Amino acid sequence: MTSLTRPVAPDPYSLLPAVPSFELRSDDVTHGDRLPDAHTNTPAGANVSPHLAWSGFPPETRSFVVSCFDPDAPGPAGWWHWTLVDVPATTTELATGAGTAGSTTLPDGAFALRGDDGEPAYVGAAPPPGDQVHRYFFVVHALDTDSLGVGPDAMPGAVNTAVVFHTLARAVLVGTYQR
Repeated sequence: MTSLTRPVAPDPYSLLPAVPSFELRSDDVTHGDRLPDAHTNTPAGANVSPHLAWSGFPPETRSFVVSCFDPDAPGPAGWWHWTLVDVPATTTELATGAGTAGSTTLPDGAFALRGDDGEPAYVGAAPPPGDQVHRYFFVVHALDTDSLGVGPDAMPGAVNTAVVFHTLARAVLVGTYQR
C-alpha cells in the first residue's frame, strides 16, 4: 500500500503580502481543532457551512470575500471548498448553513463561486480516507472595493489571486479534519 502522507504545506496565507489582521470567530469551529462532522461532506457529515463572525476590520472596508481552502488536498493546488464574493461591508456574520446549497440567507449582492467540487456553495471537508490531517482555512478578506467585478463563473483560484490586490486586512480561522 502506498502511503498518502506528504510533507505539510506551509500556511498559504503566510506566503502573501503582509496585511493587518482582524478577528474571525465561529460558534461551530474552534481554531486549531477538528471540524465537527456537520461541516464535512462525508458519510458522517451534513455538509453545512459553519457560523462565522468577524470584527476589528479597517473602517475603510468596502466589501468582503469569504473562503474555505484546503492546502493539504492531494495535488499541487489544494482544494477550494467555498468562495463567497461581494459580501457587503455591513455584513459581519454568516449564520450556520448560510453557504449551503439552496440557502436564502446570504447577504444581498453576495454570491458563491463554484468550488473545486463544481458546486456554487460551501462543500465541506472530505479528505481521502487514510490521508494525513487536512487543514481548512476559513478566511475573510476585508477589501478596498465594493465589488471585484467578477461573475458566478469566475474561478476561485483566480478570484483569490485578484483579492490579494484589494486586501486591506485578513482574518483566518483554521479547522482540521482526518478520516
